[in-house]
Amino acid sequence: MFDKLVNAKSVAVVGASENAMKIGYAIMKNLVEGQYNGEIYPVNKSAKTILNLQSYSSLSDIGKAVDLCVVAVPSSLSVDVVREAIKCNIPFIVLIPGGFSETGEEGKQLEEKIMSIIKNSGTRVIGPNTVGIYFPHSNLNTALTPPDRVSFPKPGSISFISQSGALGLLTMDSISELGIGISAFINLGNRIDVDEIELIKYFKNDPKTKSIAIYLESVHNGREFYETLKEVNRVKPIVVLKSGRTASSARAASLHTGAMGTDDRIFQGMLRQAGVARAYNEVELIDYARVLSYSPLPDGKNVAIVTTAGGVGVITSDYISATEHGMGLNMASLSSDTKDKIKGSIISFGSAENPVDLTADGSIEAYDSVLSALQEDVNVNIIVSYALPQTPKMNMGIVDVISKYTHAKKPVIVGVIGSKLGTDLIREFEKRQIPAFPSIERVVNSVRALYDYSLFRRGGVSE
Repeated sequence: MFDKLVNAKSVAVVGASENAMKIGYAIMKNLVEGQYNGEIYPVNKSAKTILNLQSYSSLSDIGKAVDLCVVAVPSSLSVDVVREAIKCNIPFIVLIPGGFSETGEEGKQLEEKIMSIIKNSGTRVIGPNTVGIYFPHSNLNTALTPPDRVSFPKPGSISFISQSGALGLLTMDSISELGIGISAFINLGNRIDVDEIELIKYFKNDPKTKSIAIYLESVHNGREFYETLKEVNRVKPIVVLKSGRTASSARAASLHTGAMGTDDRIFQGMLRQAGVARAYNEVELIDYARVLSYSPLPDGKNVAIVTTAGGVGVITSDYISATEHGMGLNMASLSSDTKDKIKGSIISFGSAENPVDLTADGSIEAYDSVLSALQEDVNVNIIVSYALPQTPKMNMGIVDVISKYTHAKKPVIVGVIGSKLGTDLIREFEKRQIPAFPSIERVVNSVRALYDYSLFRRGGVSE
């Protein structure tokens, strides 16, 4: 059913406007400037044209099939719009306005009225209190923030489901800077109809989706949610960021979207049993979704490190080995044959032990030889390769070298530390769907997420 939403051929915007201060203007701007290739029908009783498109006085006035209705009028007017959308056989409604259950009893009654109207109608509702949806593969963008204020990601392989609209927009804006793509964004809002469970099941079979990132403040149906996670996570990796872990934050979530809290210990146990990666902030959410989307799964926990900076290698080794970080990974013991190959490729005062230190003299060619040797070593399951732009022989050619190995039998996770050239390097890695991260901690945390998921797929439980 959700194919009709993701691949909508026509969109009506009720409350469309040419007033730049109105939400209806921002939505129209995103559709038009985003080059949505379907039909766009502005609905506004007071306008003949909006952004050079014919405007209609009502949904009924359009007289053509509409796949999606975006409601951008106040909550007090939305009930009548929903009724008309059902009358016009529109299969999906995105209900933008707030002013529902998150505001109190009066808003809750409005929600209940809409729920009773849509029941058994065949029309599905996303929202209310949502910032919209975004499907970059079809250029369908109904977000309420205009493109001059938010950068929207390019097409990619991560489907992003968020209960919070603002967090979703902020996250998309920040990852766009690094060229990170997504396949879908849906802000659930108050979830009076469509919820995370249905969407997770849909994305399980979506060919454009390789991993699913979810931000939640509460869970509607704990048992069904758990069973869905367990089923889908065996096919496509899922990462969950859930707020409301403390009493005070749970109260804040209730005020935000009307969410009811969930005991965090129970929630944590549920994720662990389902093999789902848990993120604790929006950065981890996308980091883990990327590494799980881009990388082959490792056969074990033994990590080899390649670097041109000895200190970076040592600190990474600390994160991998130290139990206080709870990482559950091992530093790989390289075979004698591997060490001999490495010695023949690096300067005499470099180190062929793990972590492998090419020193600041390390060249692109040396990286190539070392990565090749590590890929052949049966003692190595995962490779962490640092591409540090501060060293004199490092250049963009490192992207070509590492890309030869990232989709081989062993995953290669890249660290790029430093901002002057580092951001450009990360963008280049992202173009090849190579997971690259700008800090040691983010590198190792992502390695752990990948290892934990591989363990789950092999029938184990994360340590």
